[in-house]
Amino acid sequence: MSQGLFSAEQLADYQRDGYVLVRSLFDPEEIDLLRRAAKEDRAMDEHAFGRSDGEGGSVRLSLWNHPGDDLYGMFARCRRMVDTVEQVLEDEAYHYHSKMIMKQAVTGGAWEWHQDYGYWYENGVLYPNLCSVFTAVDAATRENGCLQVLKGSHHLGRVTHVKLGDQTCADPERVKAAAERLELVYCEMDPGDSVFFHGNLLHRSDQNHSPHDRWALVCCYNAKQNSPYKEGPHPSYTPLKKVGNGAIKQVGIKRFSDTAGNDSFLAVDHKSTSDTIVKSES
Repeated sequence: MSQGLFSAEQLADYQRDGYVLVRSLFDPEEIDLLRRAAKEDRAMDEHAFGRSDGEGGSVRLSLWNHPGDDLYGMFARCRRMVDTVEQVLEDEAYHYHSKMIMKQAVTGGAWEWHQDYGYWYENGVLYPNLCSVFTAVDAATRENGCLQVLKGSHHLGRVTHVKLGDQTCADPERVKAAAERLELVYCEMDPGDSVFFHGNLLHRSDQNHSPHDRWALVCCYNAKQNSPYKEGPHPSYTPLKKVGNGAIKQVGIKRFSDTAGNDSFLAVDHKSTSDTIVKSES
């Protein structure tokens, strides 16, 4: 297995707490390239969809299954991220899907408590041996609806998920009981910070009433040995071609200096992927 970023202490933290926050996984130039690309990408905006939180707010997001050779793909395929995911999965990792979460200033909605595996269990994934990497594109604060986690909640196992408005969330009664026993952590992050978290970690976010956007890129990975036993909206094991850590700047700079390299969100067939996942995870 390739060498990831986590020390033995960080791996122990991940096993105990269900997450590890890494400061400055991506440097300011890299995250500025991503922010500019995403916020100027009309195709991504046109193919985004919203999820109402039932309280007047809505979160918009775009999703895709396969990372391409565009800037988004370079983030999902870069060694510093994938090698570290493989440390926690203890297996070869493949790309399960990615999404850009667009929590707009003032109007951005909340996400209810949920586990990612609460969705993915229904897709034929037998074990919760998956890892999501949440990277702050904008600063994430308590005021603009940063990620919240219940520390150690992955040890609860999979919680039943129920429909609540436009969202599917973890059983509120069980979450309430867990919240009385487990520490609530607000993951306030600067742009370029990333949280690696377990598929069964309970997490949520509040509405954004601030004047600042809170966009985030979330890349999700499954273990090779955990490939789904049936066809679903996300791919079965597909070898992931890693790229060097310098690929982000190479591709990003080319995007903005050469119109021929200015690939949009539609460079990979993201539209059909988004349409399928909307039905599956709503």
